[in-house]
Amino acid sequence: MNEPPGSPAFAIGAIEPSHRSRIAEILRSTENFRDEEVDVALEVFDAAFGDEDYVLVGAFLSRESGIRHRESMGPEAVPIPDARFPIPDLVGFAIYGPTMGTDRTYDLYWIAVDRSAQGTGCGSVLLSEVERRLEALHARMLVIETSSRSDYAATRTFYLRRGYVEAARIREFYARQDDRIILTKRLAGSPREGWGAVA
Repeated sequence: MNEPPGSPAFAIGAIEPSHRSRIAEILRSTENFRDEEVDVALEVFDAAFGDEDYVLVGAFLSRESGIRHRESMGPEAVPIPDARFPIPDLVGFAIYGPTMGTDRTYDLYWIAVDRSAQGTGCGSVLLSEVERRLEALHARMLVIETSSRSDYAATRTFYLRRGYVEAARIREFYARQDDRIILTKRLAGSPREGWGAVA
């Protein structure tokens, strides 16, 4: 995929415990999350480094215009910075994990992009990476929960344009006039069938 001139290059990379404060900054910069929601996200972040099955993935902005390599990731390959350069800035992240008691269903718990990097394709890079990883695990479905509030309209459009469909809606779940919307997407799963098919 060719990038337009001046388009930022995003690298997919591991998130470390030291990124905790940056995660909070990213969440607050979006102006979509209340303080208690940020606290919940940080609890999930902390749990990911414990015994929980949460998986973190980061999108890093490469400030360098030097050599860029590409991982073998098919058509959704994303640039990664030259190893000779300093560690780039974390600008977005996603947290996902298996849904307990299901056959290869996963939840996307959080995806957030710093306000300064919104509209640059960073969210698409993150979501594509999550889907790529899950397809490699032969996952069947990814489930996303979001709000019906007007300030989440762009978020809902983002998912709908990427093949997610509204599977359920719980009226006034979060608050009055704030529905819980459940979106799902069936992934290119494994030919293996049945419970516990994934090792």
